[in-house]
Amino acid sequence: MRFFIVHELHDVTGPNSGRLRVRADRSLNAIQSGALAGALSSLDGIHSVRANPLLGSILFFYDSDASRTQALTLLLGAADTDGQFDVPTRQYNTSEVSPVRGFMPLLRYFFVRPFLPLIARTATSILGAIPFLLKGLTSLLHGRLSVEVLDAAAIGTSLLMRDFRTVSMLTLLLGLGETLEKWTRRRSMATLTESLALNVESVWLLVDNEEISVPLAQVHVGDLVIVRAGGCIPVDGEIVDGEGLVNQSTMTGEPLGVLRSVGASVYAGTAVEEGRLVIRARHVGDGTRLQQVVKFIEESESLKADIQGEFERMADMAVPFTFGLAGLVWMLTKNFRRASSVLLVDYSCALKLATPLAVLTAMREGAHHGIAIKGGRYLEALNEVDTLVFDKTGTLTQANPKVAEIIPVPGFNRDEVLRIMACLEEHFPHPVARAVVHKAEEEKLHHAEEHAHVKYVVAHGVSSSLHDKKLCVGSRHYIEHDEGVDLSVLDAEINHQAAMGRSLLFMCEEGKAAGMVAIEDPLRQEAAHVISRMRKLGIKRVLMLTGDDERTAKAVAAKVGITEYRSQILPADKARIVQELTNEGSKVLMVGDGINDAPALSASHVGVAMSDGTDLAREVANVLLMQPSLEGLVHARELGQRALNRIHNNFVTTMILNSLFLLGGLFMLLGPAPSALLHNMTTLAVALNAMRPHLPAASPEGHPVS
Repeated sequence: MRFFIVHELHDVTGPNSGRLRVRADRSLNAIQSGALAGALSSLDGIHSVRANPLLGSILFFYDSDASRTQALTLLLGAADTDGQFDVPTRQYNTSEVSPVRGFMPLLRYFFVRPFLPLIARTATSILGAIPFLLKGLTSLLHGRLSVEVLDAAAIGTSLLMRDFRTVSMLTLLLGLGETLEKWTRRRSMATLTESLALNVESVWLLVDNEEISVPLAQVHVGDLVIVRAGGCIPVDGEIVDGEGLVNQSTMTGEPLGVLRSVGASVYAGTAVEEGRLVIRARHVGDGTRLQQVVKFIEESESLKADIQGEFERMADMAVPFTFGLAGLVWMLTKNFRRASSVLLVDYSCALKLATPLAVLTAMREGAHHGIAIKGGRYLEALNEVDTLVFDKTGTLTQANPKVAEIIPVPGFNRDEVLRIMACLEEHFPHPVARAVVHKAEEEKLHHAEEHAHVKYVVAHGVSSSLHDKKLCVGSRHYIEHDEGVDLSVLDAEINHQAAMGRSLLFMCEEGKAAGMVAIEDPLRQEAAHVISRMRKLGIKRVLMLTGDDERTAKAVAAKVGITEYRSQILPADKARIVQELTNEGSKVLMVGDGINDAPALSASHVGVAMSDGTDLAREVANVLLMQPSLEGLVHARELGQRALNRIHNNFVTTMILNSLFLLGGLFMLLGPAPSALLHNMTTLAVALNAMRPHLPAASPEGHPVS
């Protein structure tokens, strides 16, 4: 076995501290991962050790370089150990814990056990109890009075009373509950990873000082890959030229971009926020995409809903209460059987099992309906939001805008204006840029890469030089205010095009206006209906943010039923507006698709990106609509509301029924076996209820159907 360092952050809590994640080249079983985690925890300066056996991953925090060295030395020794850590490679799949295999013990209990001789039934009861007793003992030795201890105490009590039928029933139901949880969790994670796998079709390579576009499958180790602002890094590699801010949230969970320059390593699945990077590929192909998927599995499980954490804490608090109540009953009655009846009923099983199952089931269901929710906390947040903020271009409007007109300034050639604009815009993944490039292709205006490096100015435009002439393409604010270009020569056309609700893209050469392109940005057909539905689902306030001028913004807002909008705003303005709404007490759901939406998506309570948006928007967002329709927004809201409602209903059901069972045990209306049966059947019923679908069945396109 070999261990690899897959990620490390320095100076987490102090000058020499850090956070380090290692991964084995194979899966670990529970005993192996537990032994490694325990050994690491025993080292001075090592704390917060978390192990994931399925992925062979171990995460730990260290306080000094010395403790880091000790930890790596220990792992190196474990890697070299023969036998104890030598396990066969195991692939991640959902068939390992299937529902059919999980229900086999149930069939054996009802159809095989009755025909066994008494000594065989007794032996199977004791053997089945041993794993649960060991779990409880292990938890107790680690100083945790957890639900495992309570289960072990309940089973141990039944063994002392020689009630082997109750022992078999307890171990059967507890095992069945664990199987259901593991099966649902694995099914959920498998669906999510399939939904969110990195999907990059083509990349730009630097070959003999020329940029060429090739399919990702043709990229080899050692190739020079170019990634610009808004692009997703498709390979693992080292930067050999350029610098930029890289958003590594998919790898580290940190939302802020990190400066990366020559010599630094970058990884597939991360996104470039600003700058231009030339990366020498170190790892390519399915391997790097798989690492991205595996990382998402780990992070999505850690992003628990607050309510899930709250119920788990309540479940842990219920364990001492149950022990105390059982002890009190024994002190008052000296009746061991009556005390055991109380001990065999607790609140924690259902609370700890049903809530995570409900969250994971909802996330899995969302993926089936074309909604990728990147963690339980965002499912809960979808239920809480009360303010909806839309970006206009590519979100309320379709992601395939078209060029309606090209208007050159007198003295400039129409085709030349379009050709140059397409030449500069083809490097950037934005719907408007794609529209310009497509128009040039339609008119067969081919061009050579003769310009210098293209500089992207976030939310403004692009600039470069051609034949020693400075060229700029972008919004009116960029050309007129930032570059100081007089656009008055185009005033008449600007007024005419804006009155039709068209977006405008301008070009200047050497500080003089050269022309503009009018973009038809048709509204999504479902936009008005979705906004109406969201209001009915409890959204109190809807805003639209756009960089367009007042007339265009007003026309678009009126068509979709939005009364509040902001025009001619910059990316910083979007994030600032979202922050202002948050400061006012609003829970903001932000929907966007472009590079300039990323700051606002990060600042919102829930950030939602469209599947046809830029890589950066998809990576930063908490929820991804995988179908090119806003209908998924309605279904995401419904999913959040119904999931949280079911969690609360399960909580109430658990508290009422288990309280009745406790009273039954206290007054000897229920013996140990009936108490255990009713309690565990309630737990299973609540768990199965948590796994029921929340939405109607999905159509082949991923949308719920009635």
